[in-house]
Amino acid sequence: MARRPPRRYLSRRVDTREVRETFLIVCEGEQTEPNYFSSFRVPREIVTVHGCGANTVSLVRKALELHERDKYDQVWCVFDRDSFPLRNFNQALELAKQTSIRVAYSNEAFELWYLLHFNYYDAAMSRADYCNMLSKLLESKYRKNRDDMYDLLRSRQADAMRNAKRLLEQYNPSNPALDNPSTTVHLLVEELNRFIF
Repeated sequence: MARRPPRRYLSRRVDTREVRETFLIVCEGEQTEPNYFSSFRVPREIVTVHGCGANTVSLVRKALELHERDKYDQVWCVFDRDSFPLRNFNQALELAKQTSIRVAYSNEAFELWYLLHFNYYDAAMSRADYCNMLSKLLESKYRKNRDDMYDLLRSRQADAMRNAKRLLEQYNPSNPALDNPSTTVHLLVEELNRFIF
């Protein structure tokens, strides 16, 4: 009688869970940025998005306050250079750095991130230009606070990432308050994409 080969048991984990990081994203805008980041296909329990209506330094302080209440693995502030005094913008970046808060800034406005989904842009432009260009590219009137921008742009996200990185590389040394246009939104997007289901 032939002997059976010995049974091999595959090791398996019992009562284990995948460890996921938690994110706090505190946005300057009350709708545009929160609508975009809330649309990522990541588990709701790992991402908390707040639209504060605060700017630069006060936004970083708000993020610190929220982080003190509920600890998060990653804390991000999302804000624009806009027309805030240079000093305020730089002070916000410095405070964030000192407190391990990461920043997804845009100089001049968040809509630059949207534009980079379509083309590479390295010339400064006004906020009105951003909106006009987006209307043409989207073939419909762009309005702030849309809640469908993530879905509209998702298929072009790899292009936006490439364009944003290329844009930052042209500034050497970097001076975020003066580097117009520039954005680091892609850094936050990369982090969130690690958890997309």
